[in-house]
Amino acid sequence: MKWNKYTIETTTAAEDFVSSMLSDLGIEGVEIEDNVQLSQKDTAKMFIDFLPELPPDNGVGKVSFYLDTDVDNAPLLKQVEEGLEELRLFVEVGAGTITESQTEDKDWINNWKEFFHAFTIDETVEEGAAQDRSILIKPTWEELTAEDEGKILIEIDPGVSFGTGKHETTQLCIKQLMKYMKEGDEVLDLGCGSGILSIVSLKLGAKHVTGTDIDDACMTSTYENMEVNHLDRELGTFYVGNLIDDVELQEKVGEEKYDIVVANILADVIIPMAPVIPARMKKGTILITSGIIDFKENEVKEALEAAGLEIVEITHQGEWVSITARK
Repeated sequence: MKWNKYTIETTTAAEDFVSSMLSDLGIEGVEIEDNVQLSQKDTAKMFIDFLPELPPDNGVGKVSFYLDTDVDNAPLLKQVEEGLEELRLFVEVGAGTITESQTEDKDWINNWKEFFHAFTIDETVEEGAAQDRSILIKPTWEELTAEDEGKILIEIDPGVSFGTGKHETTQLCIKQLMKYMKEGDEVLDLGCGSGILSIVSLKLGAKHVTGTDIDDACMTSTYENMEVNHLDRELGTFYVGNLIDDVELQEKVGEEKYDIVVANILADVIIPMAPVIPARMKKGTILITSGIIDFKENEVKEALEAAGLEIVEITHQGEWVSITARK
């Protein structure tokens, strides 16, 4: 389906007024573009590792909206123009010009198939040692080949929410799981998302996985992805909540019961969570963390050490870092 995109050039001071005017006319789902930097107050409410560098704010903003191409939009556009003129009476609207372009809906799920193909993650081994395990992450529509025989198979269907495993942070965690996981381990997956690390853990021989995430939609997608990978849902227990300050969740997760804890989340989440993680760990338990941008490495390392954990290994891939620690 095609859409007409209309973009109003205005001022940053008038963006909210223009958006409100469009809403009053029954136009929903506006898009705002400008170079206004987020304030400290804004960023304090978010978990952000880094922000893009924007050009200097020149006071110009763009407010865009979309209308069906099959409808005569001239009367509505006339109302928008009249609304802009009314706004000029009490706010600096700026140019107030409206430009038109055309866009169309994409079949994103099927388009993804063009770019996503099977790939292998090999176990990190010491030099000279025999490499005996590889994980094949494969979309469901691709067939296995003779070369894939013997690999641990993880199947992914982009028709359901699922991390592909291709991001550096996920690969860092998977490599560490392959290195430290033992048959029958009890695993805690903090920030489990759609469950890829939980599923990898089970495929590597974990007895049971417990996962937490602040997004309740992740619970559904995790169980769906377990089913895709032929794993009994009884092998995983997943909770919604924030382990940092949710006492009830901390009680549900339990204490000193996990052999492996994995947390592929942002550095600004790992740091405040660090003090409550060791209570979940047995003596000797391994904690695998990632989602850490390189310039946050020392902050996370110091937070884990302050929580009483021993840093075992730090690995890098691109600009991302994984820190492995032991209780």
